[in-house]
Amino acid sequence: MTPMLPEGTFKSKVAFITGGGTGLGKGMAFTLSKLGAQVVITSRKMDVLKKTADEIEKQTGNKVLPLSADVRNPEEVKAAVDECVATFGLPHVIINNAAGNFISPSERLSPNGWKTVTDIVLNGTAYVTLDIGKRLIAAGQGAAFLAITTIYAESGSAFVVPSAAAKAGVEAMAKSLASEWGRYGIRYNCIAPGPIETKGAFSRLDPTGKFKQRMIDVLPVGRLGEVPEIANLAAYIVSDYANWMSGEVVRFDGGEYVSRAGEFNELRVITKEQWDMMEKMIRSTKGS
Repeated sequence: MTPMLPEGTFKSKVAFITGGGTGLGKGMAFTLSKLGAQVVITSRKMDVLKKTADEIEKQTGNKVLPLSADVRNPEEVKAAVDECVATFGLPHVIINNAAGNFISPSERLSPNGWKTVTDIVLNGTAYVTLDIGKRLIAAGQGAAFLAITTIYAESGSAFVVPSAAAKAGVEAMAKSLASEWGRYGIRYNCIAPGPIETKGAFSRLDPTGKFKQRMIDVLPVGRLGEVPEIANLAAYIVSDYANWMSGEVVRFDGGEYVSRAGEFNELRVITKEQWDMMEKMIRSTKGS
């Protein structure tokens, strides 16, 4: 799937993407680079980042800067942003994509398990946002922030409680800063995806592979999402075409959320013959 926006949409723009070495982050990095951006990708694993940067550069012809940084550490975040600024300048696009998650009954969660997920998802997003946001405001430069959250940030979800709590916090932060920092030309939005299969995430959320089919059965569109699809949506949201969009959480889930929420949605399993029978029963009841 190719980028949907016009070639050169992000020419002269700098994009800073956390968790950019694999999965969704890699997909978004490729799309923005293809559209002309100078891209910085960060994560903890430099070998993975270098491989991804080389791959994207060969495909797009644009430089991609890999920087090792653990978003849980504000000093490492600062060092990465310093290098981004020294190499490319202040970013115009900031995508908070770094995440940590695993399935577990909540009664089995350790304090360290809780802290690990919330430190990456909520604190890490805050550290990146605050560091870059302060620099942008001081320089008088606007920017578009985007955070990748999840549909269960709104509803909550069993067995991934630290992630649900942290992602909900990220959405609250995005909405708050959209209000507070709009006067500086800074926008902040979120994408809340449903299930999009990536190797890293699914290894911790569906280790046996059996849950994948159940997710597909629930999705009204009958399939999982694909990385290029969310990359195209992200590119639009952080582009100048969406300059009036801020404080928004875009649900991107193939209809999963509304499908699970509707009280009578499970009636879709009823066959035509069963509907014929029930319709007769309902009509006879109306006549009584």
